[in-house]
Amino acid sequence: MSRLGDLVVKVRSKNAGPFWVTVDIFCGDPVRFAEVAAGIDTARVAALYRQAEAALRRFDIPALSVVKFSFPRPVVQGSREDRDMHGAAWAVLLAEMEMGR
Repeated sequence: MSRLGDLVVKVRSKNAGPFWVTVDIFCGDPVRFAEVAAGIDTARVAALYRQAEAALRRFDIPALSVVKFSFPRPVVQGSREDRDMHGAAWAVLLAEMEMGR
């Protein structure tokens, strides 16, 4: 099985404001985009990030060959409990996800 990060150009995460995180999957070309978009199960991504599926927002952007997921941060950015001020560490979870399951 292949990890998602091995199949795409880049998986990146960042803040989408103080209350949300967004994770972008840059597929590189339309063929890989179609494969990745079809192969990623939204419910599985929600479980990975410990989110209710209804709270997870998915955006497939064919013109850019990008799949994007956004979800509420577990704590507000910059709060005392925040351990990832920029939201950058969330990408690793998705990049390590095995594809084809």
